[in-house]
Amino acid sequence: MLRYDGCVCLCVCLCMYVCACERVCVHVCTTEQKLTLRYCVLLQIRSDQDRNISIRYSITGVGADQPPNEVFSIDPVAGKMFVTKPLDRERRSSYHLRAHAVNMNGERVESPIDLYIYVIDMNDNRPEFKNQVYNGSVDEGSKPGTFVMHLAAFDNDDNTTANGMVRYRILSQTPHSPIPNMFTINSETGDIVTVAAGLDREVMSQYSIIVQATDMEGNLNFGLSNTATAIISVTDINDNPPELTSRTFSGEVPENRVNVVVANLTVIDRDQPHSPNWNAVYRIISGDPIGHFTIITDQHTNDGMVTVVKPVDFEQNRAFMLTVVVNNQAPLASGIQSSLQSTSGVTISVVDINEPPYFPTNPKSIRFEEGVPAGTSLTTFSASDPDRFMQQSIRYSKLADPADWLSINNTNGQIITTATLDRESIYVKNNIYEATFLAVDNGFPMASGTGTLQIYLIDVNDNAPSLLPRESQICERINRNAGINITAADADTDPNVGPFVFELPTFPASIRRNWTVSRLNGDYARLSLRTQYLEPGVYEVPVIVTDSGNPPLSNRSIIKVKVCPCDENGDCTLVGAVAAAGLGTGAIIAILICIIILLSMVLVFVLWMKRREKERQTKQLLIDPEDDVRDNILKYDEEGGGEEDQDYDLSQLQQPDSLEHIISKPPGVRRVDERPIIPESQYPIRPVVPHPGDIGDFINEGLRAADNDPTAPPYDSLLVFDYEGSGSTVGSVSSLNSSSTGDQDYDYLNDWGPRFKKLADIYFLLFGGHWLSISPSAPSLSLCR
Repeated sequence: MLRYDGCVCLCVCLCMYVCACERVCVHVCTTEQKLTLRYCVLLQIRSDQDRNISIRYSITGVGADQPPNEVFSIDPVAGKMFVTKPLDRERRSSYHLRAHAVNMNGERVESPIDLYIYVIDMNDNRPEFKNQVYNGSVDEGSKPGTFVMHLAAFDNDDNTTANGMVRYRILSQTPHSPIPNMFTINSETGDIVTVAAGLDREVMSQYSIIVQATDMEGNLNFGLSNTATAIISVTDINDNPPELTSRTFSGEVPENRVNVVVANLTVIDRDQPHSPNWNAVYRIISGDPIGHFTIITDQHTNDGMVTVVKPVDFEQNRAFMLTVVVNNQAPLASGIQSSLQSTSGVTISVVDINEPPYFPTNPKSIRFEEGVPAGTSLTTFSASDPDRFMQQSIRYSKLADPADWLSINNTNGQIITTATLDRESIYVKNNIYEATFLAVDNGFPMASGTGTLQIYLIDVNDNAPSLLPRESQICERINRNAGINITAADADTDPNVGPFVFELPTFPASIRRNWTVSRLNGDYARLSLRTQYLEPGVYEVPVIVTDSGNPPLSNRSIIKVKVCPCDENGDCTLVGAVAAAGLGTGAIIAILICIIILLSMVLVFVLWMKRREKERQTKQLLIDPEDDVRDNILKYDEEGGGEEDQDYDLSQLQQPDSLEHIISKPPGVRRVDERPIIPESQYPIRPVVPHPGDIGDFINEGLRAADNDPTAPPYDSLLVFDYEGSGSTVGSVSSLNSSSTGDQDYDYLNDWGPRFKKLADIYFLLFGGHWLSISPSAPSLSLCR
């Protein structure tokens, strides 16, 4: 071993081949260094030709020119190879490099040499546990040598050397009960086992152990160590049988009560609570042969609740002596014996209460023929009192009697009919009539019981059959296959129903002359025509139907048969069906004529109404709406002053106060054809022009009326104007006067339109061809004489 500047270099396994052209393999081993060191010479490479020529050396590979780079370097002239960085075997344990030798021209003078460098491990890693705390368990009472748990530590050093060989040992145990060394550990495998007996969960339920792992095969002087904690739980086994807290328990229960707790049993168990080793199971082993009681375990307290599941009777058992045993859900551990305190006695006293009466036979069934008259005694429906030790009486009453057919004696329970029993009643179902009765004792408190009486009603022949169908139809001419199938309905049952006998009465004689009945089977017959032809119409055919009861009952029923003409298929035609309803051909024709006349009258009335409406509309339209001047003359209630006096007192133009009690002005525009409300002087009434064709005729009529009464203006020629206000842009009608045309310019009147032109033409003719003077500031007009 050679030392170079404090660096340890070990050269081993140097294999060289003599031939210069052959490949040389060199194996080198060096120790890992994790401290920062100066360059360390690892080896030296020399070529045989370095004596003659200058040689340059180089290395390639991982650690040289490949990552991790510059771990190794080489002196290009001397060929010395250096370790330039600390080596870590845990990161990389070996390197493969190649050494090259070239001349100054870069030409290869030797074949490359393979260099294999192995890093020798140093003890630079402590053993590491995966967890700092491990959890394990072991049953209480376990024998020595029982496996508890396994711990393992890992060392990154080479496990083929002492650097990676880990050994285990227990440093401490807490608590020390019952002895300080209850457990041991296998130094090589890390398995923890028990070394002593005496584990008891009820005494100590958990242990804490400190385990140390050391490399260098456990050498404490040279090895590195680490520790971990093992928590060992002592698991429970059923080594403590349950013990009842008392040798005897007691309780009481009212009779006839179920699902009630009558006694509570308490138990002690030192095993782990709410585990199968602690949960108690109670059993009644004697004293309850019928099974009146059961014991339910309370899941929280582990107590046993004695519960009644079948009602108890004071008159039969006044007390119960039960023997109860308790166990766990899990069986006892091997070698553990049951405690004497696992068995106790339970005394249950029964409390007597007033029980309701009961009917021994409920429901009670009896059979009677229907038609039993009122007042008949059917049976005695009596109840019994279960309280034999109480002197009590029972009274009866009716609780439900749908048809109100029965009554019951309130002291002895005798059932008597109050009406006739009828099997065909709606209250009878499947021939059975049911009634419910109540029995009440006089105890305290009073108790009651109910009983049902079922009366099976035997049918008797008390209903005569009725014919079906009640209406039908048949062709007017006899047909061998034509006829009406008839049957009968009977409310009775066998043997008081069919077979039925159908026959026609002997009176009137026309029945058997026109009709015949033939038997089809026991329940059906056929009614058909006897004559070749029967006039269409509706015939009421009486048929006598007799049932097979004993004695038989008969009924005379009527069937309405419509006789009608038929088509080739034997079906009644529409006309024939109408004729069969009782209307002849003449009646049908008369009905059709009446319908036509009625429709004609309605049509004429509609046409007349339309023509009347048209005439009314024509009467309202006197002239064309474009030329109707009257519709554009508005009524004004007030007139203003003249042109020269625009400020005036409106009260002087109002109606006098003396007329306020006579006249009431209606709102709106007053038309020229309205009669005033106030009284006025009489004058001849103008004839009404039905169709005025021109406004001039209308005005002429007004003028004639005014001529007949010169003292008063005509009522339809004077319009009263409302006051428009002092700022009106229209002006006042007082400016309307007759004057010469010398100082007026009327050219603007041409722009007033056709309505004014029409009115102007009328007044031009009325005044002999002289024009009226109209102020342009007052377009509103008032007609004056």
